[in-house]
Amino acid sequence: MLRTRNRPARTGIKYTFAGFFAAAVMLAVRLAPRDEVSNIAAAFSRVPQSTRIIFSPQSRAVNPSIFVHAGRPSLSVRSTDTEADVVKDTKREQLKQIKRQPTFNRMGFKGERANAEKQMFDEFQSDVIKDMRTNLYTLKEGDVTFKLAKDFGFCWGVERAVQMAIEAKMHYGDKVIHITNEIIHNPVVNERMEEMGIRFIPVVDGEKDFSGVEKDHVVILPAFGATLEEMKLLSDRGVQIVDTTCPWVSKVWNSVDKHISSGMTSIIHGTWNHEETIATASFAEDYVIVRNMEEAEYVANYILNGGDKAEFLEKFKNAVSKGFDPDKHLSKLGLANQTTMYKKETRAIGQMLQKTMMQKFGPDKLNEHYMEFDTICDATQERQDAIHDLIEDKSIDFFVVVGGWDSSNTRHLVEIPDHAGIPAYHIDRAERLSPDNTIEYRTVDGEIKKLENLLPAGKPVTIGITSGASTPDSYVADAMNRIKLMKASL
Repeated sequence: MLRTRNRPARTGIKYTFAGFFAAAVMLAVRLAPRDEVSNIAAAFSRVPQSTRIIFSPQSRAVNPSIFVHAGRPSLSVRSTDTEADVVKDTKREQLKQIKRQPTFNRMGFKGERANAEKQMFDEFQSDVIKDMRTNLYTLKEGDVTFKLAKDFGFCWGVERAVQMAIEAKMHYGDKVIHITNEIIHNPVVNERMEEMGIRFIPVVDGEKDFSGVEKDHVVILPAFGATLEEMKLLSDRGVQIVDTTCPWVSKVWNSVDKHISSGMTSIIHGTWNHEETIATASFAEDYVIVRNMEEAEYVANYILNGGDKAEFLEKFKNAVSKGFDPDKHLSKLGLANQTTMYKKETRAIGQMLQKTMMQKFGPDKLNEHYMEFDTICDATQERQDAIHDLIEDKSIDFFVVVGGWDSSNTRHLVEIPDHAGIPAYHIDRAERLSPDNTIEYRTVDGEIKKLENLLPAGKPVTIGITSGASTPDSYVADAMNRIKLMKASL
């Protein structure tokens, strides 16, 4: 097979003709009305196979299976009649094809932006939090002192996703709008989406039910992304897709694609049932999802010493690719992660796997057997670093962490003071703080508990405050206001 993009500067007549012919067909396909594309395909089928370009008559674009360079199409010219006219359709190329469709939007709606930004400001900003940022992140009222982490709350990716959803609602007006999952892991924000008339795709017997999505509907993909299978289903159905996937998540998908091109199995540090990890796994070929260092060490031990295959597959029954064989698929590894995981643990897992592969195959063979990229979200790391700094303040009596109970990045924020021996209470909304001086909270182990006498009577208290990347400033301010009222009533 000859690829025209690699054509040498001096070419023979045969190859020059093939290059011009390829360009002409590509231009005709792109410019022709959609109902004329099949006519081009029919005419094209009469070209001898020895110089045939492979393309899809169902699309304006050349078949994505022959796109081989930075998103630009490279046209393949067959050099023999006997070679099969099949070019591998990779997952990355399938995604590119979906994104090229006119029904796919990941840029938002410029005409609605100003109004959407105003709604975001009115609902999610707080003058109290703004003042704290200019006052050493401290607020003192009576005998209650709040100390706010220097990085907290809404990250850029989350803010972008929520704003795009608002823009979509404004743009499409009365059209039916669905979203494939929670837009972000914050219950109050998701309730606002429902109040705006955005419908969540129902889950029936553990699977999403897209039967109610029709061609003239709009479907929003959340900040966590969506699986390739879901995107293909929606694209094939012809619905308008609004993609709010965080670019950091897309960065992980790019890393997974590099694993595939290098023949590597992806080791994904994440939670197998988390929406983001489910999406990432859909772009991998062979993979194992490890939740923590303990599970990663189990995999490493199997690599070095072998083990019981049945036990391995049972342990990771929900966390491996179809047909996974630990005796076959653990010789070449690439590390990826859920962007909201604890960065120190991801790094430790990476170092451990690197040592494992050096021990198994030798230092000189490491690059053939192991690959990793830094794909932990900057916002996640900044919030973790900020609470690490805040726990050094010995005046703090306890922490309140505001964020969805199903928010991975928020749960990791709670773990930091907890591991340092400082009480930390994870609430998903301000209403978990009751006027009777009780708090309902989630523990680091996932239990929902209620604590009485949260605030001491008759003496001052200093409270550390932070919030997950899916939590608006106004929700943090609401929690602080409730604490002030609780204290005033004692």
